[in-house]
Amino acid sequence: MPNVGFNTLFDENASSHLAIGKAYPVCLKQGENLPPEELLKSGVNDSLIHEDFMIGTKDLEITGVTASGTEIPVFRHGNFAI
Repeated sequence: MPNVGFNTLFDENASSHLAIGKAYPVCLKQGENLPPEELLKSGVNDSLIHEDFMIGTKDLEITGVTASGTEIPVFRHGNFAI
């Protein structure tokens, strides 16, 4: 598992994670401007809970690719590379 600080707000950005529960409307194009009914039609989860689960291994490797095709290391050997 990557180095973590046992604080979800920090850990979710220092590891890979799954988020289960309430979705953030900003994840949809113009989602912050949609009324609740439209968000539900779009499949946005409207539960009362949003929980992040951090996951990873010592050999986790993640590489981002920009629109121009440039590869950027994000995780190397289970640690945040940037």
